[in-house]
Amino acid sequence: MELALLLLGALLPAAALYLCCVRRHTGSAAATLHRREPGRAAASSPPRDAWAPRLCGFWLRLFVHTANTAFGQILLLPLLLRLNNFSLMRSLDIHEDPTFIPEVAAEVTEDKSETKSTLDIIKQLIDTRPDSASHGFSFKGIKDYLDCYRSGKLTPSQVAKNIIAVLEDCDKSTPPLRAIVQWDQEQIMLMAEASTARYRNKCTLSYLDGIPVCLKEEFKVVPYYHRVGTVYLGTEPETEDATVAKKLREAGAVIIGVSNMHELGTGTTGCNPNRYHKIPRNPYKPNHFTGGSSSGSAAAVAAGLCPVAIGTDGGGSVRIPAAFCGVVGLKGTFGRISSHGSLPLSYSTVSVGPICTSVADAAIVYSILAEPDPLYPYGLKQPKATLSDMCAPDLKGLKLGVDWTFFKACDAEILSVCEKAVEYLQNLGASVVEVSLPEMEEVKIAHAICILSEMRDFLQPDFNKHFQEMNLETRASLALGSQFTALDYITANRQRTRSMRFLREIFTTVNCILTPAIASTAPRIHESDLLTGSSNISFTMRSMRFMQLGNFTGIPGLVIPIGYSTAGLPIGFQVMAKWWDEAVLLRIGLKLEQFRCQTKKPTIHYDILA
Repeated sequence: MELALLLLGALLPAAALYLCCVRRHTGSAAATLHRREPGRAAASSPPRDAWAPRLCGFWLRLFVHTANTAFGQILLLPLLLRLNNFSLMRSLDIHEDPTFIPEVAAEVTEDKSETKSTLDIIKQLIDTRPDSASHGFSFKGIKDYLDCYRSGKLTPSQVAKNIIAVLEDCDKSTPPLRAIVQWDQEQIMLMAEASTARYRNKCTLSYLDGIPVCLKEEFKVVPYYHRVGTVYLGTEPETEDATVAKKLREAGAVIIGVSNMHELGTGTTGCNPNRYHKIPRNPYKPNHFTGGSSSGSAAAVAAGLCPVAIGTDGGGSVRIPAAFCGVVGLKGTFGRISSHGSLPLSYSTVSVGPICTSVADAAIVYSILAEPDPLYPYGLKQPKATLSDMCAPDLKGLKLGVDWTFFKACDAEILSVCEKAVEYLQNLGASVVEVSLPEMEEVKIAHAICILSEMRDFLQPDFNKHFQEMNLETRASLALGSQFTALDYITANRQRTRSMRFLREIFTTVNCILTPAIASTAPRIHESDLLTGSSNISFTMRSMRFMQLGNFTGIPGLVIPIGYSTAGLPIGFQVMAKWWDEAVLLRIGLKLEQFRCQTKKPTIHYDILA
C-alpha cells in the first residue's frame, strides 16, 4: 500500500504537469523564452498568467510529499517552474550590477518655509472630514473616536470594554471572524485607563491617544507570543516591543491585540488552518478570503474592531487584504517605517504600513511611524516625512502615468470601475500620461525569485526542524524556493537595477503610476481549505500582479476602495509614486475616496462607539 501511494505521488503530479505542458505549447507562443539585448528594455506586453492546478486536501498532501522527494526536486518542481516561466532569468543577458537592497538616497529639495506643518495638515484633515452619520454608513475612524473622547460622550476605558465584549463575541460567532488571534483584557484596560486619565487631565500624547489599534503577529508585541502565523514559533511571551509597537504606545494608542496572518507570510489569501489561527473571514463576504498575508489586520479594520492596524508588505501583503476587505492600505517606501522587531522573512522586499478606514487616518499613522530608526539599517538617511499639499483643493499640476496594456490585465468588472476612477482624477485637474512599464514579466519573476530565495534562506533551519508542523502550502512554497540558484538570485537583482532605472526615468515625466489594486476580487473559501489549506500558484501570482513592482523596487503604494463587484465584493485602486513621495499618494487618495458614491456596510461589522 505504501509503495502504491509513493508511485501515485510521483506519477499523478507529473501527469498533470505533462498535460499542462501540452496545453502551453499548443495554446501559447508566449511560452517561448527569449534573450534580451543587453541594456535594452523589452517592449511592454500583456502580462502572462501563471498556471498550476488549485490543490487542496488529498491532492495538496500528495503534491507536498512528492515535491520534497528526490523525484520532486529533480523533475517535478523544475518542470513546474519552467511551465510558469520562472526560468526566465536564465535566458537573459543582463550587464548591470545587482542591487540587493532597493534603498534610494533622498533627493535634495528646497525648504519651503511657507508650507504648512504636518500637525497643521492633520488638524485640517480631522476638522474637515464629514460627519459619519450624514452620508449613510461609513466606517468609524480616528476623528469619530476623538470626537467621543473630547466631548465626554465616551472614554477610552468605556471603548475598551466595548472592544473586549466584541472580541469575545467574534470568537464565539459562526463562523468565527478570527481577525485578532491574541488579546489580553488586562493589557487593553491598562492602556485605556491611562489614556482616559490623560484626556481627563488634558495632556494627551498625540492624535492616536486612546485609538484602538492591532498589529500583525509578525511584530513582537509585549506580552503576546511572536508566532508569525505558526504553531512552533513564539513559545514564550515577548518581553520587548517591535519599534512600531513601541511608537504606538508612546503615541497613547490602545493595542487591542495581535492579528491573524498567513503562515510566515507565504501566501496572499490569508488561508491558515493551523490550530492557533484558523482562517480569518472577509467581513463583506464571510465565505470569502480576506487576502494576505496581513489578513487579520484588514479584517479587524473592516469589521470595526479598530480603525487602525499595522501590517507588513513583501508582495502586496498590506495592499491585497486592504483591497479585498474594502479599506485603505499604505505600503511605505522601503525603509520608511522601521521593520525592527518583525521577523526578517525577506529583507529586500518588505515594507511596513498601516491599514485604516480612510486615507486621512493612514496619513495620521504614517506621520507618527515614518522616521529613521537606529535599530533598523535601512531608511536612516530618509527625508522628513511630510503631508505637503495633501489638502489641496484639486489635482491641478499632477501628471498621472498609466500603462494601459498593464492596467487592463484584470477582470472586466474591475477594469470598468478603475477606468472611471482614472477619468474622475482627470476631471479634478490632473493630466493622464500614457507610459510604458518595461519588462514587467521580468519584474514578476525576479521579485518571486528574490522573496522566495530570501524566505527559504531565513527559514532553512525551520524547514529542517519543524517541517511537519508547517502548513502544507508553506512546505510547498519553500520547496519551490529551494529550486533557485545563486545565479538566479544575482540575475534577479541585476534586473532590479534595471527596473529602478526605468522608474527613475518614468518619474521625471509623471508624479505617480496608476493601476487597479488586484486583478480579481476576493476568492471563495472552500470547505477543504478549513482543514488542510490550499495552494494556488496561479491565483497567488495574479493577486500580486500590480503589487510586485513596488516591492521589488521599493517605491511606495496606496490602495483605496473605489467600488464593489456585482457580488458585493470590494474593488480597489492603486497609486504608486517615486521613493519617499508618500505625500502625493495621500493627496490623490484623499480625492479618490470621494469617487465611490456609497460605502456598503460589511456583513460582519461592529460599531464600537454605539
